[in-house]
Amino acid sequence: MTEHTVGILLFNEVEVLDFAGPFEVFSVTTLPETNEKPFNVITVSEKGETIIARNGLKIQPDFGFAAHPHLDVVIVPGGYGAEQIEIKNQNVISWIQKQYSEAEFLMSVCTGAFLLARAGILDGQRATTHWMDLDRLEREFPKVSVQRGIKFVDEGSLMTSGGISAGMDLSFHLISKLYGQEIAAQTAKRMEYDILL
Repeated sequence: MTEHTVGILLFNEVEVLDFAGPFEVFSVTTLPETNEKPFNVITVSEKGETIIARNGLKIQPDFGFAAHPHLDVVIVPGGYGAEQIEIKNQNVISWIQKQYSEAEFLMSVCTGAFLLARAGILDGQRATTHWMDLDRLEREFPKVSVQRGIKFVDEGSLMTSGGISAGMDLSFHLISKLYGQEIAAQTAKRMEYDILL
């Protein structure tokens, strides 16, 4: 079995379920024949220091940008910190650009799409974000083909999802893509989460 390392970007004022939902989905995924876990999930922040998520939740990331292992799947969550703060942080934007060239899959959740758009990664691509921010994404990044009324967009190695809980739907979609619908369905059942495959 090839283990995929999933790296979740964290920053101050990140939306909690944006990262906690995918963290849970990938962490509990188990292959029934061998009982092996195909995903190793880690968290990464710019400096590796404690971050304070929306509404005060404190999280200690596993790694900073300078020392994390190779990432196969990179998840960029959203929240106020993404759309108002990190979108102006060139270190974060450069890190995302680097991960796009090195990782197998790059995913955004909610307004994490703004960080991908700022990095130029969404130019000429279909993408979505939180429904409240679709107009802004379209206005500020006219080269992005903004999609409405859907949970997520799969552009191959590049994927974006709608707001907050939609990041879980996208995570199940990637599991289905890598390991089949049955594994995704079993993982969702374990979490008592209804998914559309």
